[in-house]
Amino acid sequence: MKKYLVVFTLLFAFLAQAQHTISGTFTPASKYKYLLAYKLKPGSQSFIANTTIKEGDFTLKLPESAYPGMYRLVYAVPQDEFYFDVIYNGKEDIELAFNENQGVTFKSSKENKIMTSYFKAIGSLVEQLVGFYVEGKSDKNEFKDCTDQLRMTQEAYEQQSKNLMVENFILANRPYIPSKFESVQEYIANKKEHYFDHLRPDNKVLQASDFLTDKLKNYVFTALPAKQLSAAETEKLIQANIKKVNTQLAPVADSYKFDVFYSLWKMSSNGELNETTDFVYNTYLEPLIPASSDPNKAQTLAAQHRLRIGAKAPELEWTTANAQKKLSTIKGAENYLLVFWSSTCSHCLKELPELHKELKKYNNIKVIAIGLEDDKTTWTPESAKLPDFEHAIALGRWESKYAKLYDISHTPTYFLLDSDKRIIAKPENDKDVVELLKK
Repeated sequence: MKKYLVVFTLLFAFLAQAQHTISGTFTPASKYKYLLAYKLKPGSQSFIANTTIKEGDFTLKLPESAYPGMYRLVYAVPQDEFYFDVIYNGKEDIELAFNENQGVTFKSSKENKIMTSYFKAIGSLVEQLVGFYVEGKSDKNEFKDCTDQLRMTQEAYEQQSKNLMVENFILANRPYIPSKFESVQEYIANKKEHYFDHLRPDNKVLQASDFLTDKLKNYVFTALPAKQLSAAETEKLIQANIKKVNTQLAPVADSYKFDVFYSLWKMSSNGELNETTDFVYNTYLEPLIPASSDPNKAQTLAAQHRLRIGAKAPELEWTTANAQKKLSTIKGAENYLLVFWSSTCSHCLKELPELHKELKKYNNIKVIAIGLEDDKTTWTPESAKLPDFEHAIALGRWESKYAKLYDISHTPTYFLLDSDKRIIAKPENDKDVVELLKK
């Protein structure tokens, strides 16, 4: 019995020692009140622990069951903007200092200190090599000094990180280092050709971080030739890069592929690369929606895509006294305004008459007002008070075809289109519409 008691006591002591902490400071202290910790997995995350930040100080106890891996610390909302990631190897406490202007620095944690030091050092040396080309230099000895220093630094960190979790990142980030003097054109071509030599998209540690997605985005949008390109040429090359990324992702789970292509879709959309945005969505993203680990993201994606800034507005059809009309075929304006409203909506009955009056000053805009209604009883007289607008009715209100097509959740909702019927703005109210037309 004593033997088992001793074993149990030793086991309990071991488990007690296995619990580690993440502690440190936040500056300025008055701005930060709480900290949430999430365990990152490829394509998802799970809540682990939380703590309060008191006068800038915090100590977060990780559960004994916390596995080694990447952890995300969230310190404000929205959570997808105010966070930083740390490596937890299950063997050490982590102490850090976060500053609003300088970001995070690690006071203790071998893994994270090496990570921070490596990316700072290697980034500076790559920048030095790029600067050699930017400044138009041609001294081969200076070039050799740059590449030798870059190579030695990379190899030193690879040696220093052996058998640590950070080794995954250092090996994957190994930059292309020329073995002899190259022209800038040769360097750019070779850098692209060798981009994936050390990057392993199937590495689960890399997948559970922003690192891998950032590397893939960097390849897609920056691995381009050093020459003047038209907008169309640029988009074609970007799409070719996306095809290459898709090839590299072949051994990866579809749920992670979804997250990668969602990120590429978002960057294309934000950059108003409309052809590329459609290419990513239609070719890769839409077929992967069932594999998404985030059902909410998957459900809203289709609406986000068709209603994004730069997208062609979805087709609308309506009947007037004389003819059947379509949004895609009406002409004669520099801008078109779609207004989703209801004749029983008090805000609409206040805003629309004022907008109708204000828009008389503009000859270059046509308005299509789509009434979300149960029937025509109040819509007929109310729409008649706005004779300068084209009027369509969508019976069924929120469940109507056009309410769903345009993802309408409140009235009035506005979409401002250009002459090609592409969405260029989503004004919040009638005053916003007028301000946009003044620009």
